[in-house]
Amino acid sequence: QVQLVESGGGLVQPGGSLRLSCAASGRTISSYNMVWFRQAPGKVREFVALISWHDDSTYYADSVKGRFTISRDTAKNTGYLQMNSLKPEDTAVYYCAAGRSFSRVDNAYDYWGQGTQVTVSS
Repeated sequence: QVQLVESGGGLVQPGGSLRLSCAASGRTISSYNMVWFRQAPGKVREFVALISWHDDSTYYADSVKGRFTISRDTAKNTGYLQMNSLKPEDTAVYYCAAGRSFSRVDNAYDYWGQGTQVTVSS
């Protein structure tokens, strides 16, 4: 079992930055793919970014490419999502997930955090 806890969400003005953290416990994340999803009010949960356990290769949704960066620190057993140039449309609850699957589909992942709210507003 892997337990995941997100932190770092909050209120930020458009153009601002936030860094989300996803602290894992129970097992090391070094052998799991780690992914971030988000869900805005009234919308389905959508893929944001993924980092591969195998070679740390990264993948992004088109809507965040060039603005968001996914990373992980295996020594701290923690994943991160650095979000720059935030837009109001980035407002959502952000979830981290981990699993053996390599997918942009949320039901492919076994372990989930509780979510952290990100609000981008002036």
